[in-house]
Amino acid sequence: MRNPVEELRVRIVKDLLDAFVLATLKNKGIPISGYDVIHSVRREFDIIISSGTVYTLLYSMERENLIKGEKKGGRRVYTLTKKGDRIIETVLAENRKIAILVEKLLTGRR
Repeated sequence: MRNPVEELRVRIVKDLLDAFVLATLKNKGIPISGYDVIHSVRREFDIIISSGTVYTLLYSMERENLIKGEKKGGRRVYTLTKKGDRIIETVLAENRKIAILVEKLLTGRR
């Protein structure tokens, strides 16, 4: 049986994977592939996520016009759209409110 804290950590990373993708695209400023996302999550958080999870998310984000995909050298790479950039800027601006929300959820304080 897994450690409950570890299970929560994995769930949080998976639930915020779209924000991770947007932030990675913004911070790196270069196109990334699904393979790059999988390895970045492994390197940053020591979590293995399936390719199905990543590619489903990337296709969904592309349909929502948050990222743009294109074929390059036999693989599909993604770049940040203006809409995706606005979303990540909004999340960053609200970062403190998000941290307070998580603290309230975990401590039960209202």
